[in-house]
Amino acid sequence: MPWLQIKLDTDPAHADVLEELLLAAGACAVTLEDGKDEPLFEPIRGTTPLWQHTRITGLFDADQDSNAMTEAMKLGWQEIFPEQTFPPLRIEILEDKDWEREWMENFHPIQVGQRLWICPSWRDAPDSEAVNLTLDPGLAFGTGTHPTTFMCLQWLDKNDVSGKTVVDYGCGSGILGVAALLLGAKQAWGVDNDPQALIATRDNTQRNQLPDESFEVFMPGKLEDTQADLMLANILAGPLIDLAETITTLVKPEGQLVLSGILQHQASEVIEAYTPWFDFAPPRTQEEWVCLTAVKKRD
Repeated sequence: MPWLQIKLDTDPAHADVLEELLLAAGACAVTLEDGKDEPLFEPIRGTTPLWQHTRITGLFDADQDSNAMTEAMKLGWQEIFPEQTFPPLRIEILEDKDWEREWMENFHPIQVGQRLWICPSWRDAPDSEAVNLTLDPGLAFGTGTHPTTFMCLQWLDKNDVSGKTVVDYGCGSGILGVAALLLGAKQAWGVDNDPQALIATRDNTQRNQLPDESFEVFMPGKLEDTQADLMLANILAGPLIDLAETITTLVKPEGQLVLSGILQHQASEVIEAYTPWFDFAPPRTQEEWVCLTAVKKRD
């Protein structure tokens, strides 16, 4: 069935009130999004900032009376802000779709480098002679399309990981660990704090016909007494800094480190957190994102 959308443009000071008014009017869901292309890639830890131009949308059953809903919202607004005009709103009809199928139809195979392709599980591989990673993200993050993941995959494609042991920290869909195994790594361990990520990683390991024991997965703190030849950590700058000692202990002396999920202005702070233990190569960038690579110093 179709849905009714009420959209309003506002600022952070009024967003909470409008959200409450939409819910009181019967909204099934309320979303807030960037109204003027002002992305907030990673907020300061402990904060939940909003865009200066925030678009707030309420989703309603299509058979609800839009005039009654908007009048109720305006009355509620006047009680709280008697001196302020209610913001302009737009009412739109949202046609119902199979959103999962819509997404699937727009996810195509991706060539990462000379050897590696990322292929959705529901599509045929374009090059049967390539290293084809068959992927279904499930409910976890990681399809290979985002610059942070793509740069890690490029690094794996260009470097020899044959026979190496690998930790995929913040494994998500398992895409990095599975790619390393398909490119010749002998063992991978995945770490993630989201149980859905661990499920997706196990599923993608099996989907690529790899033995379950070749890619074991753990919640944080459960992978102990392990040191790998290669650490892949594609998360965010804040957690990478907080986890610097934890991640370092999981890497062998002279082992390699690949860090991503980092904005250009955050790179120096991340490097500083790891410099006591690692020697860094020049960073690689794609759009506003950075991928850092380093080698662990001898003890």
